Amino acid sequence: MEDELPDKAAALTYYSVLSIFPALLVMVSALGVIGESATRAVLDSLQKLAPGPVRDILGNAVQQLQDASGASGVVAVISLVAAVWSASGYVGAFIRTANAVYDVPEGRPAWKLTPLQVGLTLVLMVLLAVSAVIVVFTGPLAERAGEAIGAGGAAVAVWSVAKWPVLLVLVVAMIALLFWRAPNVHGQGFRWLSPGSVLAVLLWLAASAGFALYVANFGSYNKTYGTLAGVITFLVWLWLSNLAILLGLELDAELARQRAISGGLPETEEPYVEPRDTRTWPRPLIRRFAARKASGGQGGPGVSTRKGGPTLSA
Repeated sequence: MEDELPDKAAALTYYSVLSIFPALLVMVSALGVIGESATRAVLDSLQKLAPGPVRDILGNAVQQLQDASGASGVVAVISLVAAVWSASGYVGAFIRTANAVYDVPEGRPAWKLTPLQVGLTLVLMVLLAVSAVIVVFTGPLAERAGEAIGAGGAAVAVWSVAKWPVLLVLVVAMIALLFWRAPNVHGQGFRWLSPGSVLAVLLWLAASAGFALYVANFGSYNKTYGTLAGVITFLVWLWLSNLAILLGLELDAELARQRAISGGLPETEEPYVEPRDTRTWPRPLIRRFAARKASGGQGGPGVSTRKGGPTLSA
């Protein structure tokens, strides 16, 4: 693959490992407001959602964070701020990867990019927290909530089934948000569904289910890696998840490229999308891109990012 998606998925997996446990800290802190039963409900749901070794690692992490959540107020706030900043590393890596997939140089200055990175992280964490709350409201807890609002047993039974499509919608929303705001691409409004986001979700579901089946029935990770088998399984699952997301992003980028070519842009011309910002581009690049834009995008010098950073193309 020209965009080296497997390698980029591996890099995102590294940042996922660095980000996932700070994100769990924030989630556990939010669940602590509801009570210990909320954490138990999340742990129970992990048994259904993740491959065996993956749920063991995440379950142990959530349980340990829950046991150590008795810090004082100031320390807790500092820990949460540090956790958000650490978790934003994944979003930063995704922004760089998205720009590479769209073949557009990053043009947003640090004072604009850093708040975007942290803001996206916060929104994604809120959506994760909402997902956790949805998972929590099941069984006896859902029955008590139903009684409190006057809903009957039938409504609670319907919710126990309907919550899974709702969780799927939240996953789609998180992917759509990343696809919308991460790349330095102008003119693409927020879309709940795009061909790429649909492909990403379908690939992620298929990869997760297929990998779980493989690990449960055919995998030999325990024989090969011994006590590290759970960690290796977790990393492979994260890599598959990130690769699914990047394949969806690649589809959206390729569709944008085909639209630009249909509009008269030569096939070798890059970038083929309108950048959100060009303020950090070198001045020659800005002038050449402005000249191409003034000519209506019908050929002429452009910008190429395929060979180690932005260069001019004649």
